[in-house]
Amino acid sequence: MDSNASSSPRLPLEGLRVVEFTHMVMGPTCGMVLADLGAEVIKVEPVDGDRTRHLLGAGAGFFPMFNRNKKSIAIDLRSPAGLEVAIRLASSADVVAQNFKPGVMAKYGLGYAALSRLNERLVYVNHTGFLPGPYEHRTALDEVVQMMGGLAYMTGRPGDPLRAGSSVNDIMGGMFGAIGAMAALMQRQQTGRGQEVDSALFENNVFLVGQHMMQYAVTGQPAAPMPDRISSWAVYDVFSVKDGGQIFLAAVSDAQWQTFCDAMGYADLKADPRYATNNDRVRARPTLLPELRQRLAAHTADALAAVFERHGLPFAPILRPEQLFDDPHLNATGGLAEITLPDGERAGGTARTTLMPLRLDGQRMGVRLDPPRLGQHTQDLLAGLGYTADQVAALRACAAVA
Repeated sequence: MDSNASSSPRLPLEGLRVVEFTHMVMGPTCGMVLADLGAEVIKVEPVDGDRTRHLLGAGAGFFPMFNRNKKSIAIDLRSPAGLEVAIRLASSADVVAQNFKPGVMAKYGLGYAALSRLNERLVYVNHTGFLPGPYEHRTALDEVVQMMGGLAYMTGRPGDPLRAGSSVNDIMGGMFGAIGAMAALMQRQQTGRGQEVDSALFENNVFLVGQHMMQYAVTGQPAAPMPDRISSWAVYDVFSVKDGGQIFLAAVSDAQWQTFCDAMGYADLKADPRYATNNDRVRARPTLLPELRQRLAAHTADALAAVFERHGLPFAPILRPEQLFDDPHLNATGGLAEITLPDGERAGGTARTTLMPLRLDGQRMGVRLDPPRLGQHTQDLLAGLGYTADQVAALRACAAVA
């Protein structure tokens, strides 16, 4: 716990208890958002641990990223004694979040119908692949819904669908689960009753591509994949420059075009009537862009960045994720916070993690609890549920909890 917690302002969700039966990214993201905002979030894990604790490759960052500010209790739901613990814990919650296949939680008596009979104020958040309908029993992954929901088509080049480079639907699906939970909690203040909330990967993906669907509705023309799209602006592209560098540069108005020409000393381009307006320049892109590429190739990316920043023009260096640890803005604004890693070869070591991209009353939502070790809080949580030391020992002896 942060040593300054007692002097810090109360967080918005302090006093709320969230119990999550989640794994991978979507459900844990919901819990992380609620935890960052101050809720007590209890992660229920199998006695051998959440599988994401030991994933390799692209999944290696899942557990430490999405499980900060949480407590861990390890329970064997297949054990009658363990299941009783889980039901008692879940019925003590304001919010239960889960992202198992449809029917799994109900099979254990942990679905909304059963738990709401024990606690009518319970808000219950399902994170699924699809909302109820013809697809609801399909197994969904972020990549699956990106392919069937048009996002991979829009991201890749024609004929080469490509998933986005992050778990966008899982993360946003968890965010919408948290938004739904907070809305249901607000409504509970008026009704005194909780409700069931559903958030789904496929529908989240469709929301993401809704702008392209609406583009078709408005224009009658199908949206082209982003690498092949017809840009609304002439200068809006990645340029390969001196010493093998790359940089994104843009000029999205007539005023920015004139500023760009002045800044780079391109008086001839500024005076050329073929490039007088934005639409003129868009029509002239086949000849204008090769000319700009040739001219800009004489400069380094750093030199161009300095010019564009000085003149207030849009630009972006092309960075890799690991380079963001040294980003001066993130470091100056407190966008990264240190955590202790709970698992793997570097367990016990520290790393910096990204915080939610918002401030409340001028403050970032920080790290109060490190990502938990497996079962780190089992003893304390069981005591809070009324279990005696002897009962806890008996539960451990029969491997109902860990």
